[in-house]
Amino acid sequence: MDFGIAGKTALVCGASKGLGLGCAEALVREGVNVVIVARGADVLQAAAARLAALRPDGANGASPFVKQVAADITTVEGRAAAFAAHADYDIVVTNAGGPPPGDFRDWDRDAWIKAVDANMLTPIELIKATVDGMAARGYGRIVNITSSSVKSPIDILGLSNGARSGLTGFIAGVARTSIAAKGVTINNLLPGAFDTDRLKGTMEGTAKKTGQDIDAIRAARARTIPAGRFGTAEEFGATCAFLCSMQAGYITGQNVLTDGGAYPGTY
Repeated sequence: MDFGIAGKTALVCGASKGLGLGCAEALVREGVNVVIVARGADVLQAAAARLAALRPDGANGASPFVKQVAADITTVEGRAAAFAAHADYDIVVTNAGGPPPGDFRDWDRDAWIKAVDANMLTPIELIKATVDGMAARGYGRIVNITSSSVKSPIDILGLSNGARSGLTGFIAGVARTSIAAKGVTINNLLPGAFDTDRLKGTMEGTAKKTGQDIDAIRAARARTIPAGRFGTAEEFGATCAFLCSMQAGYITGQNVLTDGGAYPGTY
């Protein structure tokens, strides 16, 4: 299926590895120009080279461009750098590293402010900076990578549960404003257990807390997923690319759960 987005330009945050990179890869394969942002310059450069190798040949032999911006997207300066690389984005994939796990008794005000700033306020700032331009051009796709924890909270991820739930509530309202009639959609993509560094870090925290072997924890966790395995960044990226497609123009304000069936609820 041709998603009809070749030649569009996307900003993909947290794209040096993991789910962000999976989204960037899927978009590049669709002929989308991408600007990838992450803090680690060396890892980001390797990701950019990987993406460049995936680019399809476009019309008259032209290929989509891949640009990299080594910056912290959660800062004013980082966002300014992203928009200096390209001004008018058709697609924005927001993504920032999740807050650390722990016990809520140990988190002070600064820890909460940092979590809310990264996982709620930064996506809102990116939406504010791009949504009106998208509406004026008659097309726009914003996909926020959040977490399955907004539907089924994880006890040791209280910072993430709170901050991402705040973003979810905001999106529920803004996605249904006048921009919806102007070809702009905003959706949240909720990953469950994917085979990423984030999952590994969470399991290491559990192992340290309980004294269990990490391989045993990993195997036990996989058994709780009806699919019997962890997800891959490639399949997550494919879902993101679909939400950015022309075919997904009637999907907005939704929380798309990708978790192998782990969430047990009906709704």
